[in-house]
Amino acid sequence: MNDIHPFLEARGIGKSFLGITALDNVDFTLRSGEIHALLGENGAGKSTLIKILTGVYTRDTGTMKLDGRDVAPGNVGEAQELGIGTVYQEVNLLENLTVAENLFLGRQPRRFGLVDRGEMRRRAEALLRNYGLTIDVDSLLSSYSIAIRQIIAIARAVDLSGRVLVLDEPTASLDSHEVEMVFAVLRKLRDRGLGIIIITHFLNQVYDVADRVTVLRNGAMVGTRELASLPRMELISMMLGRELQHVTRDHDALDETVENGTAPIRFNDYGKRGSVAPFDLEIRPGEVVGVAGLLGSGRTETAFLLFGIDRADHGTASIDGKEVRISSPETAIDHGFGFCPEERKTDGIIGDFSVSENIALALQARQGWAKPLSTRQKAELADRFIRSLDIRPPDPDRPIKFLSGGNQQKAILARWLATEPRLLILDEPTRGIDIGAHTEILRMIEQLCADGMSLIVISSELEELTAVAHRVIVLADRRHVAELKGSQITADNIMAAIADPGRTEAA
Repeated sequence: MNDIHPFLEARGIGKSFLGITALDNVDFTLRSGEIHALLGENGAGKSTLIKILTGVYTRDTGTMKLDGRDVAPGNVGEAQELGIGTVYQEVNLLENLTVAENLFLGRQPRRFGLVDRGEMRRRAEALLRNYGLTIDVDSLLSSYSIAIRQIIAIARAVDLSGRVLVLDEPTASLDSHEVEMVFAVLRKLRDRGLGIIIITHFLNQVYDVADRVTVLRNGAMVGTRELASLPRMELISMMLGRELQHVTRDHDALDETVENGTAPIRFNDYGKRGSVAPFDLEIRPGEVVGVAGLLGSGRTETAFLLFGIDRADHGTASIDGKEVRISSPETAIDHGFGFCPEERKTDGIIGDFSVSENIALALQARQGWAKPLSTRQKAELADRFIRSLDIRPPDPDRPIKFLSGGNQQKAILARWLATEPRLLILDEPTRGIDIGAHTEILRMIEQLCADGMSLIVISSELEELTAVAHRVIVLADRRHVAELKGSQITADNIMAAIADPGRTEAA
C-alpha cells in the first residue's frame, strides 16, 4: 500500500432517524492505494455510513477528514468536488444516451456554445482505453452488457472525483468472468493510488480483491482487520455477532415427527441464471427445512423461486409425484404454498388496511377478486386468528401499521394459515420483534410442523435454526453448498459450511 496512514478518516460517526440510532460512534479509515471491504448484515449501518461519507446524509456526531483536512460534504456534488465518487449496484447512468454522453453528462466539451461531439468522442475513447475498453462510444449504453456499463460508471466516477471510489454491490448481477473484468479495473485503480470502498455480500470476492475489511453490526463497529491475516471463520463470527458455541438439540427425535407415506414436494435441478444456481430440494410433510447463509448468499432468492416471484429457467418441480409449473405467486398459492417475506413493512403488510383486511388478503387472492369475501367472513377469520395467535391489541379494525412488529408478523402468519397451506416459507420470521413474540413464533413453527405442515425457515439466527430445523441447507455465493442433518445441525457446523463451502457435499 502506498500509505499506511489514513487518507479518508471518519471518527465517532453517529446518526439517528426519528430517535432510532442507525450509527453509534463508528470509526472508519481508508488508505490511499487500498481496496477496503465494508461488511455487515441487514441493518448493520453500511448504507448509512456510506451515505454520510458521500454527502447524501449529514452526520449527527463525529468528524471526517480527507487527506488530513476536515471535510463535511453537504450533498453528493460537494463530495464529488472533494474527490469522493460513488457507483451503485443499479448503474446510475442513462441507457437511452450514448456511452460518450453518459461519461460527460453535465460537463460536455463545447465549441462556439454547442456540444463538441467530436471532442467528446475522442475524450471518451481515451478515457475508456485506460480501463481496457475499446468500444463504440457513439452506441447507446443499453447495447452493452451490465459488466461494461459498470466499468463505464466507474470510469465516469473516477474522472469526476478521482480520489475515493465507493462501490455498492458492484458485482451483484455479474457472472464470474464479468466479476473478474471489474476486479481487474479496481486493481489498476488501487495501483494508481485511489482509495476504494466496496460493499459486497460475496465473501469469496472480498478475499479475492480487498486488502482490509471493516465489519459493522447493529449500527456499531465490530472491528477493522487486514484480510491477509483474517481467517474466514473469524470474519463470519464478526458478522454474525457470536463466538463459536456448541448449540444443538435432539434432531433425530424431531425426525420421528415427520410423517411417512405422503410424497414430498420436490425441486430438481431448480434454479435461475443470475439468481440461484440449480439445486435439488425436497420437503416432506411435517418437516422444517432451515436455510442458512450470509446476506446475499441466495437465501431470499431461493424463496422467491420456490414461491414463483422469480420464474425458474432451469429444472422441474413436483407435488404428489406430479410435475407442476410454478410460474407466479398465484400458481404457488393454487398449489398450497404460502410465503411470509423478510421485509415485513414493505412486502408483507398494507399499512393503511385493517388487521382484518390484511389477514384476508391471501384467501381472497386464492378465491379470486370477482368473488369478494363478505364483511362477516373477514370478521370471523380475523376473530379466529386474533384469538388463536394472541394478536394485540385484539382490534380487527385497527390499521395494521399501528401494531408492533411482532403482532404484524403474527397477522401475516394468520393470512397464510387461513389458506391452510401445505408448504409455508418463512423468511426471517423473527427479525425485529421482541423476545416474547420471538418465542411465540418459534413455538408456532413447532406446532405447525407437528400438525403436518411443511415449512422452510430462512434465518440468520443460527440458534433459531438449530432449535427448529430437521435439516439445514447452507448457501454461499448463491449456491446451495451443504445439507446438514440430525446431529450435524449445530451452529458451529453451519458456520463452517458457510466459511468453507467446498468441504461439505452440496445439497
